[in-house]
Order: sequence, then C-alpha cells, then structure tokens
Amino acid sequence: MIWESLGSVVLGLALSWAALRSLSGRLPSRRTVFATGALGALFGAYLTHSVLGPGHVLATLIGAVLIGAVTLSLLLRPGSRRLSRSAAA
Repeated sequence: MIWESLGSVVLGLALSWAALRSLSGRLPSRRTVFATGALGALFGAYLTHSVLGPGHVLATLIGAVLIGAVTLSLLLRPGSRRLSRSAAA
C-alpha cells in the first residue's frame, strides 16, 4: 500500500505538471494545482484499493490517475472568449 500511495502521488504531480503546461491560463495558482493533483490521485488510489482489495497495483494506479484528472478538471475556469450579443437583443 505504501508503494501504491507514493506512486499515486507522483502520478498526480506529473498530471498536475502536464495540466499546468497545457492549460496554465485557465488554472489557479501552481500550488493549488499541484496540491489538488496529488491529493486527488491519493484519494483515487485509496478508493480504488478499497474497492478492488490488495494485489491490484496497476488498476489502483490507473484509478488514481483517473480520479486525479477529474479533480484537476474541477479547477478549470472558462475560456476568455467574449460573449457577443445579438442584434435582436
């Protein structure tokens, strides 16, 4: 379980780094993104390990990455496109 936890935190940090590289303008501060990615992946590892039980290391890490990605997606802000009003309004 210790290696699954450490692996999931590392994967969560890598996922956060990738999100910051590609979507830096739509995310809050770097500290918030890294903390959310690591904690989301750790929670995903815990949840997946609780559901599957011991002995499913690869599946636990996949679950950690998926739930980490979901928690990071909750931090995204809308794009900076402006809404235009129609002439009829």
